[in-house]
Amino acid sequence: MRIARFSTGDGVGFGVVEGGPGEEFISGVSGHPFGPIQFTGERHSLSQVRLLAPMLPSKVVAIGKNYAEHAREMGGEVPGEPLMFIKPSTSVIGPAEAVAYPTGLSERVDFEGELAVVIGRLCREVPVERAHEVIFGYTCANDVTARDLQKKDVQFTRAKGFDTFCPLGPWIQTELDPADLGITTTVNGEVKQSSRTSKLMYDIPTLIAHVSAVMTLIPGDVILTGTPEGVGPLQVGDEVSVAIEGIGTLSNRVVSRD
Repeated sequence: MRIARFSTGDGVGFGVVEGGPGEEFISGVSGHPFGPIQFTGERHSLSQVRLLAPMLPSKVVAIGKNYAEHAREMGGEVPGEPLMFIKPSTSVIGPAEAVAYPTGLSERVDFEGELAVVIGRLCREVPVERAHEVIFGYTCANDVTARDLQKKDVQFTRAKGFDTFCPLGPWIQTELDPADLGITTTVNGEVKQSSRTSKLMYDIPTLIAHVSAVMTLIPGDVILTGTPEGVGPLQVGDEVSVAIEGIGTLSNRVVSRD
């Protein structure tokens, strides 16, 4: 099931995306979609609505260097345990929204295409073997990073935390095996990253157990699972897209923040 958050101009709601490519429509649901789905009878063509970030998480917990080749391209090895950092909720934007390049503050802003896990229930200290019970679904993410500031600051808060630096979407796929999905990032149509989630060094149950041992996760929270090799710079005017097999494509254009 594909769960989307959308705006009609008259309001914002959640819905189930149905239909095939080019013929998709959204069937509205009442309230939040974490419990039993109740349809409202509202129905819109996908072309008639604006897709928003599929969730507004209280926090986005990201994992660094979780693909061996990416760790090496960053000048290191895979950490001995998952490397966690947090992106603020204010960094989240949806599909087709603009990534604002912080001109004057950074001279190198990179894309990082990633599979994102959406949490579906309140949880803490989740055992690996029960991690599947707290997953609501999966979506595409772009962990946009001011690379020069990351190197300068050592820790990641400023480099990862700018407004608009966490595009999510286009929707949440709730019925998906994430073990071996193709993930591709393109910039202006040119492939920059191409890998598979089977290359994750720490799998999703391990990540959920690791994160939830530290902090309580609530419905709508997002875990970014790491980016494969091939990260690179973005420029104002670029269009960057993250496509994940079985989910869809998240596209955003880069604009100057000034």
